[in-house]
Amino acid sequence: MVEDELALFDKNINEFWNKFKSTDTSCQMAGLRDTYKDSIKAFAEKLSVKLKEEERMVEMFLEYQNQISRQNKLIQEKKDNLLKLIAEVKGKKQELEVLTANIQDLKEEYSKKKESEKLQFIFTNIDPKNPESPFMFSLHLNEARDYEVSDSAPHLEGLAEFQENVRKTNNFSAFLANVRKAFTATVYN
Repeated sequence: MVEDELALFDKNINEFWNKFKSTDTSCQMAGLRDTYKDSIKAFAEKLSVKLKEEERMVEMFLEYQNQISRQNKLIQEKKDNLLKLIAEVKGKKQELEVLTANIQDLKEEYSKKKESEKLQFIFTNIDPKNPESPFMFSLHLNEARDYEVSDSAPHLEGLAEFQENVRKTNNFSAFLANVRKAFTATVYN
């Protein structure tokens, strides 16, 4: 836009010069001088308006630049906070994985201990035809700390009843005697 104004100014000067060369009278010269002054004044006013507009544009640009800078700082702060939160979540996730693995290990250890607390009773001299033949059952304490029979060989039908009796009476020797009698009954039946 400034180039357009300069071109217009140059055109006005050329017109002025051409008119100046073609006239000899002093009135015409005064008119031309006044025209020249008016065109210079108009040009100066237009140039002043343009400069003010450009100054406002520069101020607006600088303000936008400051706003963008502030926004970038806020974005960076939020990004940093987000990265911290992500790191915390990853840390908690790793802690959870470690705890889950520890719980699984404890469960397995408990299961092994539970298995190792199992007692196996083996009776012999029950079958007169084969005195070395084993008759056995396994017993352990469940979570409620009650006696629980887990298996028997050969299978005994009355084990559940014997188990309930030993839980009620807590007479373990009577329980063993009843199981031995039940194995003996399987041989003779």
